[in-house]
Amino acid sequence: MATEIKPDLSDPKLRAKLAQGMGHNYYGEPAWPNDLLYVFPVVMLGTLTCIVALAVLDPAIVGEPADPFATPLEILPEWYFYPVFQILRTVPNKLLGVVLMSSVPLGLMLIPFIENVNKFQNPFRRPVATTVFLIGTLVTLWLGIGAAFPIDESFTLGLF
Repeated sequence: MATEIKPDLSDPKLRAKLAQGMGHNYYGEPAWPNDLLYVFPVVMLGTLTCIVALAVLDPAIVGEPADPFATPLEILPEWYFYPVFQILRTVPNKLLGVVLMSSVPLGLMLIPFIENVNKFQNPFRRPVATTVFLIGTLVTLWLGIGAAFPIDESFTLGLF
């Protein structure tokens, strides 16, 4: 439990600092030595303990040896590449597929500029940004799930 030190507002030095806009961190718990000597080592030790425990309890499995003469029927990338893999796999014109794939990072770079004049942080008060985010998330999920299906079932997700 931290000790809370209340500021003495009758102190003329503190009043002068507050009048200048300074001294807001005059009171409270200092970072040295409390955080740097006691809290950070505990956090680092806890993180290291979690990593070692995960490595011991669930070690990485070395799979079967690679065979250059046996190609699997369906080669899939890592799960986080599924949406762009689905775009490249289903678009007939590969140049258009590469353009659509490059539109993903360009769209992510545009996110901070969408409705940034709005001062509210509440998503319900930012309708344009919230709608763009929800539509982008749904399309990404749809493409990602569809990439695990064969090409003829990928758009319908095997439902129709």
